[in-house]
Amino acid sequence: MSVVKSPLPEHDRKIVADALQGALVDLVDLSLVAKQVHWTVVGPRFRSVHLQLDEVVASARQHMDAVAERASALGISPDGRAETVAKTSGIDPVGHGWTKDGEAVRMLVAALGAVITRMRERIQSTGDPDPVTQDLLIGLTGDLEKHHWMFQAENA
Repeated sequence: MSVVKSPLPEHDRKIVADALQGALVDLVDLSLVAKQVHWTVVGPRFRSVHLQLDEVVASARQHMDAVAERASALGISPDGRAETVAKTSGIDPVGHGWTKDGEAVRMLVAALGAVITRMRERIQSTGDPDPVTQDLLIGLTGDLEKHHWMFQAENA
């Protein structure tokens, strides 16, 4: 059942729905991974990495809300439930216990890199069916790439 009617033809709506749902899952999981590492990071660079992780969490949360609301506006029911995120995320899970600062940086470089790769695929797939969604994905990918660069610079 959809109470919101999509302005997109059904074929385009399916492409856009898949892109938005995948983006939502990636952003929810990225926020959870970054927050978990934020809570467990230790080491000489604790403070700078700790604060940088919170910037990623804030960014991911802001973007996941925009993605979910875009899906809703198109008559697509977003699914950010824990079960869905756990089953469909492409981000490597975080281990239990304390995380050394260098390992925390490495983990975020990998997580951001994985999400960015999938976001760029979604940018390509949504160009023709829905340039509005494509624009949303372009903007959030630019933001993620900025975080990616900053974490890479931490371990240079």
